[in-house]
Amino acid sequence: MPDEVWERFARDHEGAIRNSAPKEPSARARMVTERLRHAEESAAPAARRNGKRRFKGAKGRRGQVDPRRPEGWRTGPDWQETGRRATRRRQFLGGIGVLIALAMALIALNPDKALSWLPGRSGGGEAVSGGGPTPLPPETGRPSGAPGKAPADTPTLSRPFAGSPAEQYADGANGIVVPEAAAAGAMSKQRVATALQLTKDFLVAANLEPATIRGERPAAALALLDPQQDDVSTMVTTALDKPDREHDPLKLFSRFDKNEVRMVGEIVKTRGRMTFKGDADGSVIIHTDYTFVYPLTKRAQGSREVARTIVRRVLDISVLDPARFKVTPDKLTFRSFNVDIANSACSTYDGVLHPEFPSSRPEATEPNGPAVDPYDRSRDLEAGEGTSGKAGSSGSCGRVTRT
Repeated sequence: MPDEVWERFARDHEGAIRNSAPKEPSARARMVTERLRHAEESAAPAARRNGKRRFKGAKGRRGQVDPRRPEGWRTGPDWQETGRRATRRRQFLGGIGVLIALAMALIALNPDKALSWLPGRSGGGEAVSGGGPTPLPPETGRPSGAPGKAPADTPTLSRPFAGSPAEQYADGANGIVVPEAAAAGAMSKQRVATALQLTKDFLVAANLEPATIRGERPAAALALLDPQQDDVSTMVTTALDKPDREHDPLKLFSRFDKNEVRMVGEIVKTRGRMTFKGDADGSVIIHTDYTFVYPLTKRAQGSREVARTIVRRVLDISVLDPARFKVTPDKLTFRSFNVDIANSACSTYDGVLHPEFPSSRPEATEPNGPAVDPYDRSRDLEAGEGTSGKAGSSGSCGRVTRT
């Protein structure tokens, strides 16, 4: 760079630095300012109290400016404190915005469940008084009597169990509680635990599996049966292929005609218990007693009428030692099974259940059996017993007091 250019560059920048540097007031300016300050203080002596200086229109706190002095680079407001307050305010408002966005996303994804959090609303989105009935604890023994009278509510598509004790039952497989396993008879704890779980798997596949309920072949349940138990295998195969009064698949499976009715929602209410004990021959007997409540509506388009079919099943399973008995490991051997069905057409043996709706009850055979409450789990279930049109081996056609 030529010398003259460098000298001009240094001279220009030196002048710019001098012009931009802060300038202290001159001695005369400081003297004039001090004289004015003394004059104002002597004119207002009442402003001094308790050793504190007070200014009209100012409280003298941090961030407030003495009105007698102009703002400058030394006397200006506390800009750092102002910036911190603005930052905190932006962070607070940003957090509120995130919470609002999350709430809106939850409502958009599942409005019914989101609205169910509001007081006085049920899971189905309908308002209920008192938040709905309280769920019952698991059943640990035989009840002492029938459940009390439920509120006189009409079942709807959004509340299909309204007006029945089933509103307090557990949902589906949650109502089948497997007891804690222990060694019994000649069986180890592990062997008993396996048999208990297989029993629950069968109950779910035979009564709660959607394909089974739609009337399809219950493949998962059939796979758990012991093929070496000839009488049961033959009965089940014949019942599914050519159902009749003696070979009725409803003795073990809950099935409906999908061309006639459809489930309301996906929930079947379940209530019951499972127990086990050792037998004298070293085997273990698993006893199950469960009630399943199915909400249904007609298959016709636009149908809104709801009916319920109640199926109670008592099933005993024998856990036998393969070294002593002719059984297949990890398969179920039936000791006995009984069923009680409420609200299905009487004397119809086509392998499926036919619920009756209040608006279209057929002129069927007059019930000739005793009146029974299908929700009464305190009564014994006799072999061949049937109610509300679904006859057992006795051929009775009873009636129910409620569904």
